[in-house]
Amino acid sequence: MDTVSTDVLIIGGGPSGLAAAIHLADTLKQKGLDRRILLVEKGSSIGSHILSGAVIKPTVFKELLPGVDLSEIPLNAKVTKDKTVLLSEKGSLSLPFHVPYMNNMGNYTASLGQLCRYLAVKAQEKGVEIYTGFAVDEILYKDGKVIGAKTKDTGLDHHGNQLENFQPGTRVEAKITVFAEGTRGSLTKMLIKKFNLDEGRNEQVYSLGCKEIWSVPEGNIAPGEVYHTMGYPLNPDEFGGGFIYGLNDNKVAIGLVVGLDYKDPSFDTHDAMQIWKTTPFVSKFLKGGRMVEYGAKTLPEGGYYSVPKLYADNAMIVGDSAGMLAMPALKGVHLAIKSGMLAAQTAASALQNNDTSAKSLQQYEELVNKSWIYQELYPVRNFRQGFAKGLFLGGLHFATQLITGGAGFFGRLKSEADSATTQKLSELKAKPFKERFKGKLEFDKVLTFDKAFNVYHSGVHHDEQQVVHLHINNPEQFDKVNIEQYGAAEQFFCSSEVYELHTNKDGTKELRIHAENCMHCRTCDIKSPADGITWVVPNGGNGPEFQNM
Repeated sequence: MDTVSTDVLIIGGGPSGLAAAIHLADTLKQKGLDRRILLVEKGSSIGSHILSGAVIKPTVFKELLPGVDLSEIPLNAKVTKDKTVLLSEKGSLSLPFHVPYMNNMGNYTASLGQLCRYLAVKAQEKGVEIYTGFAVDEILYKDGKVIGAKTKDTGLDHHGNQLENFQPGTRVEAKITVFAEGTRGSLTKMLIKKFNLDEGRNEQVYSLGCKEIWSVPEGNIAPGEVYHTMGYPLNPDEFGGGFIYGLNDNKVAIGLVVGLDYKDPSFDTHDAMQIWKTTPFVSKFLKGGRMVEYGAKTLPEGGYYSVPKLYADNAMIVGDSAGMLAMPALKGVHLAIKSGMLAAQTAASALQNNDTSAKSLQQYEELVNKSWIYQELYPVRNFRQGFAKGLFLGGLHFATQLITGGAGFFGRLKSEADSATTQKLSELKAKPFKERFKGKLEFDKVLTFDKAFNVYHSGVHHDEQQVVHLHINNPEQFDKVNIEQYGAAEQFFCSSEVYELHTNKDGTKELRIHAENCMHCRTCDIKSPADGITWVVPNGGNGPEFQNM
């Protein structure tokens, strides 16, 4: 097995990892230090696994790239119109005011994937080594401390047997390892569990966003027009909403984001998005157009109280892996970039002092709590938890938080894991999803699409010969609990048709896994009842091939 040594290993080529690499290279240069920075990304290229809405606050780029003019950065259109719209099945009502924290004037629409490609070039210009197509599936330890990570063994069949092309993974040993894997990172999960980094924190909660990019006739929507929708097709006890972002070149980004704390085991975010598109308000923007790209991603929504301890000996956590997302603004890109910069500042000092212990890296968390990250997260620290009881009570909670600076009248609100909020079929009192939308789930492949059609437009692919990267943790329990009691909720909440409930000739049911469709959103790892499924990284270079997400 090969071993590579570096000073800093960054796992993940998203905005937080790339920002950490860029700022670390700059800071080391300022200090006159020559150190090796190595960034590893599991996607086939930078940006291929990156998805966001995205409306971005541009000021963070002035901090990250102080010598670069904003016009050089591949932002899309400056926001010129910003409305929140309440939808019903047939009608719409534009709110005459901005929901607090949701004003987007001065922000820019963007493809986060394109932004990351730009940042990767900047990082390489500064001497950062970037290696794409390498999946990392193991943390390396020595004397109970992180000393790096190992890339995944390849050339294995479905049972883990070595094939002729077997290639053992590479050990990458590092003085500091930065975990920048995005939402629900598999290694970050292991790190948090090993060192109890979530002790005293709230359960992290998530939403799932399904997104499409359309090419539409000129005049359908202007670049920089931004709309957020509330209401239909969601019930009052389902948290979420839609977005419509006008892009340059007659493109429009649309999507529906739904909190994964919903109760109905048959709820389907992908299909709900298709129904959302049929409303007169949304469909008018798409009329005469065609869908060109599809993707899905989960978002960490737990807020300040769900952010884990951000450091351990020789290790730090940044970006979505750390839960850096501000609700209700639904923005995390600028927070991810800033967290990467603060981790880089800490790493540079630690390397200069030759001390990468937890005591030294504690500076990172201190810097976060002194920065505008804290100023954005703390005032809305109870926001998402307040909506766990539904839209009406959540709105009341939010109103009290605005009055009290975020505290509300009940102090810190706890959260419940999304996997525990799903009700059994026997417990569900509301109409299940298919009954609620009877007659609306036949998709015409013009305005609305089934999952197979959309998955094709994500460019997803996986090597046929490899261990399936979606693990049923306890097959016997899974059959008794997930299938019998919950009706295999996995087949519905998966945004890319990975899970299929199959009935055998003898009447028994089994879950079939089509891992080749997986979009790496990790919803199954989050929402599966009784923690039925664990998501791990597949072979490097596998997964979606997002172009403009």
